[in-house]
Formats: sequence, structure tokens, C-alpha cells
Amino acid sequence: MAQITAALVKELRDRTGAGMGDCKKALEATGGDINAAVEKLRMDGAAKADKKASRTAAEGVLAFAVAADAVAVAELNCETDFVAKGDEFRDLAKRSAEAALKHRPANIEALVQIKDGAETLDETRRAMVGRIGENMTIRRFEVVAKAGGPLVTYMHPGDKIGVIVSMEAGDEVTGKDVAMHIAAMSPRFLDAASFSAEAIEAERRIIEATVAQEQAEAKAESEKLAGVLKEMDTEKQNGVYEGLSEEDRKRWDDDYATIKKKFGGGFKPKPAEILAKMIDGKVKKFIAENTLMGQTFVKSSDQTVEQMLKEKGAKVARFVRFAVGEGIEKQQTDFAAEVMAQAGIKS
Repeated sequence: MAQITAALVKELRDRTGAGMGDCKKALEATGGDINAAVEKLRMDGAAKADKKASRTAAEGVLAFAVAADAVAVAELNCETDFVAKGDEFRDLAKRSAEAALKHRPANIEALVQIKDGAETLDETRRAMVGRIGENMTIRRFEVVAKAGGPLVTYMHPGDKIGVIVSMEAGDEVTGKDVAMHIAAMSPRFLDAASFSAEAIEAERRIIEATVAQEQAEAKAESEKLAGVLKEMDTEKQNGVYEGLSEEDRKRWDDDYATIKKKFGGGFKPKPAEILAKMIDGKVKKFIAENTLMGQTFVKSSDQTVEQMLKEKGAKVARFVRFAVGEGIEKQQTDFAAEVMAQAGIKS
């Protein structure tokens, strides 16, 4: 068995990036064979990665890769913002975007199997999980091709929100304005035609249920007010009102007037055709608020994005907006309870 020297441990650390303690244990387990120790650390890292795979990774960063004909964006997630700020972590995000741009894989499963140097992106990720101790995922990517006009990117400070805009016509300045608008307002679709019929129908059902609930609540409130007014009328008729002090009668009169005003003429159900128009209006508003073309332009509140583009002779072919962790349900962790549990202390 070879002697496990500090120099040998340092050499293994330099080759793998693993901790000094892990390097020493790996060398001891492999009889000082540094190549076998490298493989053992890789296997140990993979095992650790598998164990941590169920932990929520909702922090992270985005990265762009840019070419003349296309731009790629990739999202790499981890568990804490501290790890997300690390150079090694950010480098993997950048390499993921570059691999997506170069190879144009069909899906995320294909992307992570792309070799970047000696290892695949997934092997690199798993090794990092083993060394750093947090779950990490190369979550998603998108490649946006040039469409005749400028191909514009915007990355919000912190690398948490990234936007790509492919212009069919227009200049770079307009494209940048549109990209920043998308970052701020988060439209779901380009225009009304981009909405799927299923999405619109699902929203219509929600709106119909909401309107029905509002009508039911209005009716219930009206019936409640009618009951209060009836009780107060009875009080006036049976002498209770007359028995009140002058100050209490004034308060009673004020209350009665307020309730009477609120009650109005009582609940009157809206006709079906009026309700239908209300629902149609709310659906149109929903589409406008969730489409880039329908939204009010952030830099000019008196025009929509569509109107602004038309004024400038510009047109958007496609856009992509990523925000780190969107759609991931974050776990709420009670760190004090977690530490107490590990220490065997009952709360």
C-alpha cells in the first residue's frame, strides 16, 4: 500500500475538486492508487447525487449562449442562492446553454447526455452535487432562431430572469425595449392567436364560476340587509325606537339610512345576455393581459405593445422568458426544528 502523503491528497483534490477529507478517505480505500481514487470519488458523488435528487432545487441562475443565427438560454437550479453565486455553478449553466446552442437537442434528457469535454453535462452535475452537497438540476433550455430582424437578449441583474426576442422587423433598440417589457410584465403568449382554445376555455369556466359566485353573494347580502331592515322596522313599530335616548335614536337613524342605501331596491339578477357580455369582456381582458401584443407598453401607458410596434414598423416573431424556479413549489423548512431533530432533541 502506497503511503498517503499530503502531496498525494493535494494532487487528488486538484484533479477532482473534492474536499481534503474525502480525498484522503478515497486514497486510503484504494491503497493510494490515485486513478482508482478518482473513480471512487466519482462513484461516491453519483451516489450522493441520487440521494439528494428528491430535494427541492428552486434557486439557481440562467445563462445565454449567442450565435449569429440563434440564441440559447438554459436554467440550472440548486437549493440555495449561496451555491447559485459560485463560479463553478455558473460555469455549468453557461456550458449547458452553449451545448444547447451547438447541438440543438430535442429535449432536456438529450441535452444532459451531451459530452462537454471528458464528461457529459449530467456527469459533471452529479460530481458537483457530490462535492457541494446540494441537489442540482439542469432544468430546461430553449433555442430561439433569428427571424429576419434583430435577435435581442435581456438578462435582469442577478441572472434570475432572462428574455430572448426574435424580431421579424425593426431595430435593436425597439427589440431591447420589448425584451425589458417582457421581463417586467411576463406575458404568457405572443398574441391572441397564440392562445390555445383549451386555455381560453379553461379561463372562461373560471370566469363563469366567479361571476355566478358574485351573483350568489350579492343575493345573499341583499337578503341579509332586507332582514336587518325588517327588524329595524319592527323596532320602530313596537316602541323600541321611541324608548331610545335622543343620541341613540340619531345613531339608529344613521344606521337605518346607511343600510337602506346599501340595500337599494334589493337584489335584481342580471339578465343572461348581460352576464354573457360580462363574461366575454372578462375573457377578452384576460387575453389582453396575458399576451405581449395586448399588454399596455411599460414605457408608454397610452398604447399597447402592438400599437407601439406598428408605429415603429416593427414586428416580433417569437419570444422566450425564463425566470429561475418558476413553477417549482418551494418547501418551507424550519431550520431550528431540523437541527433539533438531528440532535435528537424533542420540540
